[in-house]
Amino acid sequence: MASIETKTPQIDPDTGYPPFTFGCQLKMMAGAFWSSQVRNKVLLLIVGLLTIILTTVYAQYRLNYWNTPFYNALEQRDLDGFFEQLKVFFIIAGSLLVLNVIQAWLNQMTALFMREGLTRDLVDQWMHPRRALRLASLGKIGVNPDQRLHEDARNLAELTTTLAIGLVNATILLASFIGVLWVLSADFAFTFNGQQIAIPGYMVWAALLYAGSASMLSNYVGRRLPTLNTQRYSQEAELRFTMMRTNENMLAITLTNGEDSERRRIQQAISEVLAIIRRLAFAYTNLTWVSAGFGWLTTIAPILIAAPVYFSGGLSFGGLMMAVGAFNQVNTALRWYIDNFRPIADWKAALYRVSVFRRALIDLDNEHAEPETLTVEQDEAEQLTLKDLLLSPRPNSPGGDRGLRLDGQYVILSGERIMVNGDPRANRRLLFQAIAGLWPWGKGTIRLPKSGSMLLVPQKGFFPDATLDEVLTYPMPSATYTPDAMGNALEAVGLGRLTEKLSARERWERVLQEDDQMRLRIANVLLVKPRWIVLDDAFEALETETQSELLAILDAMSEAAIIYVGRSETFLPISTRLIHLQPY
Repeated sequence: MASIETKTPQIDPDTGYPPFTFGCQLKMMAGAFWSSQVRNKVLLLIVGLLTIILTTVYAQYRLNYWNTPFYNALEQRDLDGFFEQLKVFFIIAGSLLVLNVIQAWLNQMTALFMREGLTRDLVDQWMHPRRALRLASLGKIGVNPDQRLHEDARNLAELTTTLAIGLVNATILLASFIGVLWVLSADFAFTFNGQQIAIPGYMVWAALLYAGSASMLSNYVGRRLPTLNTQRYSQEAELRFTMMRTNENMLAITLTNGEDSERRRIQQAISEVLAIIRRLAFAYTNLTWVSAGFGWLTTIAPILIAAPVYFSGGLSFGGLMMAVGAFNQVNTALRWYIDNFRPIADWKAALYRVSVFRRALIDLDNEHAEPETLTVEQDEAEQLTLKDLLLSPRPNSPGGDRGLRLDGQYVILSGERIMVNGDPRANRRLLFQAIAGLWPWGKGTIRLPKSGSMLLVPQKGFFPDATLDEVLTYPMPSATYTPDAMGNALEAVGLGRLTEKLSARERWERVLQEDDQMRLRIANVLLVKPRWIVLDDAFEALETETQSELLAILDAMSEAAIIYVGRSETFLPISTRLIHLQPY
């Protein structure tokens, strides 16, 4: 019996999703542009650009016709006609200069607004609630989002603008000057073996054949450039991330004498970047054979093509120069793809990286690991309920991560002090993330008190690059609280000395010691006054004396429920109940 083969769908190693086709990439980014706030500005600029391009092409069309009387005047040694045509030239050239300057400004403004729309859209998608943290554990795509938000978005916006304008300009040039070539060679015929063979518009066909062969050859020689550019962007981002991470952890690296290890790691990342650049260099060198070869051949190709008509008496010298000018314009339009093969390859690479990044962010909202997923919902009652929980590790996670199990139903009421602990093999941090709505993998039910009454305190806090009052009230604006309220909160946690520095801007995670950083975070809790406080082993690294002092401050908030997920001998005396977790 013949077996039926099943094809395993390909998976992109960077994203963990199926490959993203070029058409889908374009559709996604076009939809993002159409819904952006800069759409109308860009469309208005596009109308202006089209107007300028059409006017410029008309001026070039007039300049091409100027070739005939000008070169005829030279051939006939007509001095008056020569000076008359010089006046015409300066009028046309001056007009073209003004048009070129206006078009350059419109190009820059279009690229500016394109980048604004794209970057703001990506930041909005990235900073959508819960997405950024979940993206960080998604794989390679979540390692350095800053590269895609900054460098890739810039490349995509600028290249899209430049290439689109160039393509439109080339198309209009082609449509305008191909008619000139047709008229000049419409009656061309030659004799072969005694028979007259007519080729109407043969210069048009010659131009198409000339540019078409160059395009096909360029496409074949440079076919690997988009893939190589994508790999280069990825490796450049890895190098940047490696050096940034090393700089941020320099104290720990120095104390452990880890400089040699990090040097080897950075040197390896540099070698990988250079290897890709080396391959790109060979690819660009091979492409230069085609582009430069056809570029030099273009110097004489139009004269060779127009020579049969000229020597047969069908063209004057001025007509020959007009034919050469028209051929060059048509060839320039047809060669647009050849001349822009390298930026097109860069554009495709940037489009791929930005579009798959945006898709990954959006698809995070639809990610489900199992048919039966964990239910996290709001409860109108003033209580937090945990019922029959089974939290599993992330699918395909490395390192053999473990989950946790909590059988039965636990109802936590306002004012209680609860410690969540248990078997050391149980990954209790998953419970904290599940309560926060960040862990969808598992089964069971979590009912949370009404929205806005709960404050989650992770093990490591975040200190924005801002003034102290902004750090103290984060994420709320500092204007939400009075200076007196902020000063009282600092005094309560033993940071009264910082009251005079509320308007100072520092790197507070470096200025303050670890204990004082935790005091500042507790001062934030005092300002917010939540009804439910969930701590993720936040006191683990603190001195016992500091733990006791800060827990006494929290315990004084008698109406608030305090749930401590972790081990703390200091918290144990004030806890009213223990919740025991089992491994899974």
